[in-house]
Amino acid sequence: MNINFDLNDLQAFRAVVEKGSFRKAAEAIRISQPALSRRIEKLETALGVKLFERTTRKVSLTMAGRAFMPNVERLLDDLEVALLGITGVASNRLANVTIACVPSTAYYFMPQVVTEYHRLYPRTKVHVLDASASEVQDAVASGEADLGLSFTGALDPAIAFELLLQERYVMACRRDHPLAEAAQVSWDEMYRQDYITLGKSSGNRFLLDQALVKVRPEKAGICETRHVTTMIGLVEAGLGVAAVPSIAMPMAGHPLLVSVPLVEPEVLRNVGLIKRRGHSLTSAALELERLVREMKRLPG
Repeated sequence: MNINFDLNDLQAFRAVVEKGSFRKAAEAIRISQPALSRRIEKLETALGVKLFERTTRKVSLTMAGRAFMPNVERLLDDLEVALLGITGVASNRLANVTIACVPSTAYYFMPQVVTEYHRLYPRTKVHVLDASASEVQDAVASGEADLGLSFTGALDPAIAFELLLQERYVMACRRDHPLAEAAQVSWDEMYRQDYITLGKSSGNRFLLDQALVKVRPEKAGICETRHVTTMIGLVEAGLGVAAVPSIAMPMAGHPLLVSVPLVEPEVLRNVGLIKRRGHSLTSAALELERLVREMKRLPG
């Protein structure tokens, strides 16, 4: 295959994706807009596909463009790291790294991880994609994300899972709730309260439905959400209680919220890193992976 494009064309493509505009992209890489358009046309001609859909108001990637983007990111990032590493300034490298997370793991892991990563590599941008478990898996499998943080479930054969921690489900409630000081609460007892539940598209809902086949709630939940973090916000607002993974709860000492262990049965969730099998991570992604492992703490 003859490669009839160069790095300048790939950099132009990435600039348009990042800026969302040919004009802003041209300004960012300091060339004229016609010159930028020629680079994109050259790339599209070489690949034999259309990469962008352009209207008077916006520029968006085509399906082919979306599939091509992760490969361009990886190629340019690896090249930048390699060139900078030769000169001995790898700590100042320009790069991007993307991690996809279910919201509870984003809340639990990422504040400390991103803070430390930025301290070590201030010129590397970390993209955090917070999404459902199925969307996290899809992002890793497609290459949109370098790695992911999720929990075990129906994993794609192309995805490798590495356990980081095991957590239990707890009841989230306000400190002024009658059950707030209980040592533990059964699922039956929780379901007798006003409770908030998750929608059927949630990976957590699927896990709980599998684990609680013998538990029959006496009444329906008063509200349904897509994400655990939303449930916790509603609990804090006083709408009721909710069953949530322990890592989704705020640290001890929260002025309004407490967690109470749920039993009969005790339901556990395995949380870990997911990666694409047979795929080598960039240097930037390897560093992020290292920090995720180092930053884990035992759930309280």
